[in-house]
Amino acid sequence: MLAFGYGTVGYWLVEGKSLLDAFYAAVLTLSTVGVEPGPPPAPAGKVFTASLILFGVVALFTAIGVGTEVVASGDLGRWLRMNQVTRSIGRLSGHYVICAYGRVGRAVTEELQRRSYMSVVIESKPELERLLEKHGVRYISGDPADETVLRQAGIERARGLICAVDSDAANVFITLTARALNPDLRIVARASERASIDKLVRAGADEIVSPYGLTGRRMAVLAVQPSVLEVLDLLNLGSDIRLEEVSVRPGTHLDNLTIAEARARYAGVAILALKKPGSEVSANPNHQVRLAPGDLVVALGPAEILNRMAD
Repeated sequence: MLAFGYGTVGYWLVEGKSLLDAFYAAVLTLSTVGVEPGPPPAPAGKVFTASLILFGVVALFTAIGVGTEVVASGDLGRWLRMNQVTRSIGRLSGHYVICAYGRVGRAVTEELQRRSYMSVVIESKPELERLLEKHGVRYISGDPADETVLRQAGIERARGLICAVDSDAANVFITLTARALNPDLRIVARASERASIDKLVRAGADEIVSPYGLTGRRMAVLAVQPSVLEVLDLLNLGSDIRLEEVSVRPGTHLDNLTIAEARARYAGVAILALKKPGSEVSANPNHQVRLAPGDLVVALGPAEILNRMAD
C-alpha cells in the first residue's frame, strides 16, 4: 500500500496527472504490466518510474523476508492457535480458571483434566508457553491480576478459580479482582505464609491451601500411618472407586430421597457425609434425613454409579 501511495503522489506531482490517472499509472507500473500508453514521459517522469519500480521490488522482497521469518519462527502458527483458543474460551461456561502453571498449577490442571473438567490457565511467564502447548493445555498469556485478562479467561462464566501464583500478595489481589467480577465464584487460593491466610479470607477466598503445611502433614502420616495414605491414593489416582462430592439439584434423581432411599437406589455407593446449606458437614448422616436442592453429598463408590447419582 505504501508503494501505491508513493507512486500515486509521485505521478501526480512529477507529471501533473490527475489523482485517478496517477493511481492508474502506479498500478500499471507496480503490477509489471508496463506504463500506460501515450507519449513517452519526461526525463523527470522516467527517473520517478525507475525509482517506483525499485521501491516496489524492495518492498516485495522485504515482505517475503518478513513472511518467511514469521513462518519459520512459528509465530504465525502460534498466533493462529491462540486465536482459536480465544474463540473456544469465549464459548466456555462452568469451567475453572487456574492462575500460574508452576508445580502447583500443573498438578491442579492434571487433576481437573483427569476428572474431565474444563479449565483455562493464565500464565505470565513466556518460557512456560511451550510447555503448555506440549501438554495441550488451553491457556492465556498475561498477568492473572489484570481484570482484562481474567475477563478473557471467562471469569464471569467460570465455576471456580485456583490462585496458584507463588506470591501471596498476587493471590490476594487476584482474589479481590475475581470476587468483584463474579460474586458466585468458588475461589481456592494458595498461601505460603500463615499471615496471608486471613488476608485471603477477607479478600473473598473460600478455601486456603498451604502446600508446605500439606506436605508436612502428608510426610507425618506416611511415617506413622502409611496404609491410610495408600487407601486415599487408591481412591484418587486411577482406581474406578472414587470419593466424590455430589450436588443435589432440583429434579435430579437424589432430590427428595432420604439417605436410606438413596443408599438403596445406588447400591455399592457409601454416603459418608452430608452438608446442608448454612450448616456444617455431618459425617455418617441419619438414614431418615431427606435430601433437598442445595445439599452436598460426599459419597464413595464406583465412578459409573456416582456419575448416575449426579444426573
